[in-house]
Amino acid sequence: MSFQFLSEPSDINYGGKVHGGAVMKWIDQAGYSTASMWSESYSVTVYVGGIRFYKPILIGDLVKIDTQIIYTGNTSMHIAIDVYSKKVTAQHFEKKTHCIIVFVAVDENGKSKPIPKWIPATTQEMELEKYAIKLMNLRKNIQEEMDPFLG
Repeated sequence: MSFQFLSEPSDINYGGKVHGGAVMKWIDQAGYSTASMWSESYSVTVYVGGIRFYKPILIGDLVKIDTQIIYTGNTSMHIAIDVYSKKVTAQHFEKKTHCIIVFVAVDENGKSKPIPKWIPATTQEMELEKYAIKLMNLRKNIQEEMDPFLG
């Protein structure tokens, strides 16, 4: 799925570039749309990991956000999100941000609910699924390290 829009002056930070918080909001909105369409259900964010800001986005740039389901559990969807931008008059987009976001589908009572299974069909999709599983295992290790401090 792909979303495109112009960055606006209200998205600016103190350095004159698009604020990282605005980019994170766009990531969450694009991820929510993808998760809700896949699950045909309201979905909630449960994890955003490894947001990597490669380069700043400038005010007035055309922004493109690409989303792709890369793994599904019983109720969760792992979505890879890449954020690109370019001057409106430029030919090519440049990658600016990448992250993985996890959503869970919920019913009208807020309880998690089963979703359709995503099955990778190409070699690239199989690699992305391996990537998602590897990151999921790393998150479990991080959670174990954090548990004593969450108290």
